[in-house]
Amino acid sequence: MLFAFLAMGGWAMFANRDHAMPQPLYSGLLQGALSACLTLFLKSVIDALSRRFTGAAGLWAPPVIACLGSASLLTALHALIGTPEIASTIAVPLLVSTSYASIYNYSLSRRKGSDHDG
Repeated sequence: MLFAFLAMGGWAMFANRDHAMPQPLYSGLLQGALSACLTLFLKSVIDALSRRFTGAAGLWAPPVIACLGSASLLTALHALIGTPEIASTIAVPLLVSTSYASIYNYSLSRRKGSDHDG
């Protein structure tokens, strides 16, 4: 969680570096806090969603739903605090979290498939 806070908060500050302080700092603190929380909850969300879907939908739906939920939350909260570069600010955190969600969900689906094979 600390790594997510520092890495993604730092990215948000960098993405907003051309704007007057303290806005890059606020954006960094918000993104850092959100990334830490998303890191904590993403595995649980994918676990729950992967149990709800089967077949092909089981591969794509959990990470897509998690990505859309994260994107909505990040966009709304950054808009609320006035982050100037919202798209740039959330692009890297969303890429990282969606990649993780996709890989983790794929591993769950493979495990489910091997449970049914034997």
